[in-house]
Amino acid sequence: MVTGSTSAAGASPVDTSSIDTSPVDASPIDTSLGAALKTLRLPLLQAPMFLVSSLRLASACCRAGVIGSFQIANSRSAADLAAWLDAMRREGEERRARGEVFAPYAVNVNARGLDQPGQRDKFAVVERARVPLIVSSIGDPAEVVRRAHGWGGRVIHDVTTLRFAEKAIAAGVDGLMLTCAGAGGHTGELSPFAFLPQVRRMFDGAIVLAGGIADADGLRGALALGADLVCMGTRFIATTESEAPDEYKAMLVSSSTADVMPTDAIAGLTANWLKPSLVANGLDPDHLPAPSGQHKPNLPDGVKAWKTVWSGGHSTGLIDEVLSVAQLVDGLGEQLAGDLRSGWQDRLARRLMLG
Repeated sequence: MVTGSTSAAGASPVDTSSIDTSPVDASPIDTSLGAALKTLRLPLLQAPMFLVSSLRLASACCRAGVIGSFQIANSRSAADLAAWLDAMRREGEERRARGEVFAPYAVNVNARGLDQPGQRDKFAVVERARVPLIVSSIGDPAEVVRRAHGWGGRVIHDVTTLRFAEKAIAAGVDGLMLTCAGAGGHTGELSPFAFLPQVRRMFDGAIVLAGGIADADGLRGALALGADLVCMGTRFIATTESEAPDEYKAMLVSSSTADVMPTDAIAGLTANWLKPSLVANGLDPDHLPAPSGQHKPNLPDGVKAWKTVWSGGHSTGLIDEVLSVAQLVDGLGEQLAGDLRSGWQDRLARRLMLG
């Protein structure tokens, strides 16, 4: 599910001279995060998608009352990321001062790459901003957990197998995103009906369910299964605020689940792709070039995973139109009216050990 803003393409070298390296303010933010979670309109997290999720999309989601997010890789530099985080902070403060909703936001980090120059500098910015929620993916999240807990943040780790879930629990994460079969991007293979109950047996923290969910019925099903939050990715690509090209959004509307194809040929790791996008790039879905290794696809010049070849999950077949984030969330809210269990926000806060 975690997969990302066109603004990241051709990113300029990171300028570390402007990064604040003074000690991080360690005063806890647990109370404010817990209070903010209790104002959520729906138990919904917008997925942090490569080249799609941006400041504009995340901020629209937070205004609508659901958790917005973006990858730190989607900002061109550490300075740009600092500007994004400052904009989220200022908008949240201004809206809350007026008595308006602004849900918490999350950023996605690669747990395996914290020591890499570009990511190291960007995570320092995240640390300075004391981002309330971190969605980590790929690798051991132990160091992410240690540092995030230092500023009172909470960490949700993206997993696709029970073994990865066990490792993340041992690392001390506060929540798990279970990416199941049917997710867009780097998908999982497990059924949520088997995956989630087994994880719940060994984990009392927050569980986010991802994969093939795009409407109110999917939300109801995920919550009935025991999820605390639902993650939607593909549905948010087809919103006016996403950074996806208009042609990509139109392709999601015109495609069906039958047009979604899993393969490792495009990114060197299995992910779900839209067949019409493969064809538009001159590729034959039935005869794709085999990758030379993990993350090493053999694609023609100019054909790029995520940038020119587009992804979608099984929920593609549920998307009939491009909506604004407000329209999407309003519609889900109307359809779910009266169906959400009383006190779900409080339970979510408790799952994240926020009181």
